[in-house]
Amino acid sequence: MQVKRFSAPLGARIEGVDVRAINDSVWKEINSLFCEHKVLVFPDQELKPEDQMAFAQKWGTLVRHPYAGLKSYPDIIELKNPGKRKDINQHWHSDMTYNTRPPKLTMLYALETPTIGGDTAFANQVLAYDDLSAGLQHTCDDLAAIHSAAGLAAMYRESPAEAPSAEHPVVRVHDETGKRALYVCKAFTQRFRDWSRQESLGLLDYLYAHSIRPEYQGRHQWSNNDLVMWDNRSVLHFAVHDHADEPRRIHRLQVEGPVPG
Repeated sequence: MQVKRFSAPLGARIEGVDVRAINDSVWKEINSLFCEHKVLVFPDQELKPEDQMAFAQKWGTLVRHPYAGLKSYPDIIELKNPGKRKDINQHWHSDMTYNTRPPKLTMLYALETPTIGGDTAFANQVLAYDDLSAGLQHTCDDLAAIHSAAGLAAMYRESPAEAPSAEHPVVRVHDETGKRALYVCKAFTQRFRDWSRQESLGLLDYLYAHSIRPEYQGRHQWSNNDLVMWDNRSVLHFAVHDHADEPRRIHRLQVEGPVPG
């Protein structure tokens, strides 16, 4: 197994591994690398949906998206290029933070990728927290925020009133590394607990802008058969839509994590 770090503040490429055939010892090493680098890329994998699911299940229980999923494999979402105007993923976010137990990781497998473009960008939220002033760190340490899927439900023509929602700390402590990370995202965070939405806007807008500063970011340029996983406990991501109508087909799944603390 060869590990090649990204030239960025997160991420590593893992070569020489067939994820269909790893033992517990290799899995422990991969998980250690995952906690360290936050984003892992496994190139040249030949995976069926069952293979991707089996590898992901080494980290825990798969969690289904509330509004999407393949008919034959409901734990997998097939992401296709709908055209830029219809793409709902053009924003920085951590996946499904509106769940009480949001996914600890997201795993994508590339079946078809554009000739150029279509990267996924990532932002390291441990660095984002570390770079806050001591005063703002203390303020955020004491805050919780309400996350909701109401806007997402409306996009899928489901009832916003019945959409899932959850309350999480604004600063999340990683359950394996103990590191602190910002845990808000514009896609799903509505307001701070005991604050009105209007009162919350100023600080939230500052945190949204701060959390995605260029020096916290890295990117992955996709190739067919890439398997990529990232740590939703400490990373935001953004699907860059700069590939016009070129085909892009990816299988996505998530693994349930702990209640954020």
